[in-house]
Order: sequence, then structure tokens, then C-alpha cells
Amino acid sequence: MNTAEAAPLIALDQVTKTYGSGRSAFQALRGVDLRIAAGEFVAIMGPSGSGKSTAMNIIGCLDTASSGSYRFMGAAVETLDRNQRARLRRHYLGFVFQGFNLLGRTSAQDNVELPLLYRGEGAAARHRLAAEALAQVGLDGFGHHTPTELSGGQQQRVAIARAIVTRPAVLLADEPTGNLDTQRSREIMDLLTTLNRDRGITVLMVTHESDMAAYARRCVRFLDGRVESDRPSGADRSATEAR
Repeated sequence: MNTAEAAPLIALDQVTKTYGSGRSAFQALRGVDLRIAAGEFVAIMGPSGSGKSTAMNIIGCLDTASSGSYRFMGAAVETLDRNQRARLRRHYLGFVFQGFNLLGRTSAQDNVELPLLYRGEGAAARHRLAAEALAQVGLDGFGHHTPTELSGGQQQRVAIARAIVTRPAVLLADEPTGNLDTQRSREIMDLLTTLNRDRGITVLMVTHESDMAAYARRCVRFLDGRVESDRPSGADRSATEAR
């Protein structure tokens, strides 16, 4: 099915974001329109200050738009209060960051269990689901290790396990390979591709690296607070050009 024809999972309509007021006001987003269908793998690119991170923060309910409409699964997110947005994050969104953001003195198992603890899951369910998530990212048997005992690539795998343990609809990855060498970066991108393809998780990834963006099926470029381009990426681009 053509994702352009599918009902969008995420829809931004004329979204703006302004920080400050008066002469010091800065408009980070200037009327962004964006549609993302369930099951897509989208790379978000653009120079620093282009608005890509602001857009991701709004999609992730970490920030709110100044104007415009944001719909998630048809719900008008701009009408939700702080607690409702927090519930949306907990139940539908997973986050992966460049710096891993793991608790340093806490085991991998306990790091992965943390989102389940916030959701009120019982201890037995937390332990089982976290162990399953670690196995899914190739870290079966590593649950007792602390982050300092793991490589950078392994730490990012723990972070991805933590992001998927709640079985989110969307995985938001902000420069997930930024702190990794080339080989570890490829391994992480292969993992994200597998999660997207085999588990149907929608992946939105901010990256500065075009070779990492090529793993996505679509690339959206931001410039000066607007969407500059939106086109197929990687294998999908090759297939489009061949037609």
C-alpha cells in the first residue's frame, strides 16, 4: 500500500514554534506540513537551527506548537493537557538519544525496566518484558551489566531496548549513531531497520549523516524552519528512479 494514501499516524498542519517574544522572538518553525503513515522509516535532516529537532520534540510531546495542528492517531494533540501528553508519550512513543541517557550505576535490566515502572507494571511483568527486549536487541545474558561495563554500541542497544519495551507505535531516534564508530553505527542502523520491518514500529530518526539516512525509506530535509524537501531515500529512492 502506498503510504501517501494511508491515513496518517502523524499529521502536522501549518505548525509554528516561536521562542521568546518581541524583538528577541525566534521562530524555529514557520508553518510545517508533514504526514507520516504507520510503518514508515523516515530520516529527518537539516543543518543546525533548521527546525528538525524542534519538530521532533513537538511530535514526541516534549514541546508544544505555538500555532497549527498536530494530530496523532487522529487525536488533536494541541488540545491535550500536560498529563494527557505524558500518557501519550508513555503508551505510544519510544525515545533513543545520541548520549544513550542510561543510569550509570544501574544494570541494563533495570534501565530497560524503568519505563514499565512508570507505567505501574508489576515486578514479574517488568522483569520478563525487559529480558525479552534485551534479547530482541542482541543482548540476551547482558542484563546484569552496568553501562560502564558495556561498549558504546551495547549501551545504545540497551537504550533501544528501553525504548521498545513498552511496544510503542513510534520510535523517535535523535542522532542514534552520533557517538559510535562506523561499524557500531551500521549495527545500530541494521537493528532499527529490523524493528521497523519485522515489528512494524514507525521510526523517525534525526541524523546529520547521509549514509545513515540512506537506511530510511524517506528523507525529509528542514531548512530555516520549513520542510525544504521530502523524497524517497535509500532503497526506495533507487526503486523510484528505476521506474
